[in-house]
Amino acid sequence: MSVNLSIKNVPDEVAEQLRLRAERNHRSLQGELMAIVQQAASEREATRAGPGTQSFMRGTRSIEQTAAELRKRFPAPAGVGPLAVDIIRADRDSR
Repeated sequence: MSVNLSIKNVPDEVAEQLRLRAERNHRSLQGELMAIVQQAASEREATRAGPGTQSFMRGTRSIEQTAAELRKRFPAPAGVGPLAVDIIRADRDSR
């Protein structure tokens, strides 16, 4: 069963932006609004699923995705270097 939704008092600027977006996507205004609602509904379900699911915001990654990418780029740990305390001590002693 389908439901009819209605949004009242949409500002003219917003309505025009939606019309332009629909035109860019080769859709009717109704089709564009349906696409927006479907995307919003599916994103909400993805965030409810918990960690490890696809990110709900475009351009963002989960911690797990970022860690996996870094492990690919840097498979071996960095070489052993001086301790921070030694660097600070040397700097203080040089004054």
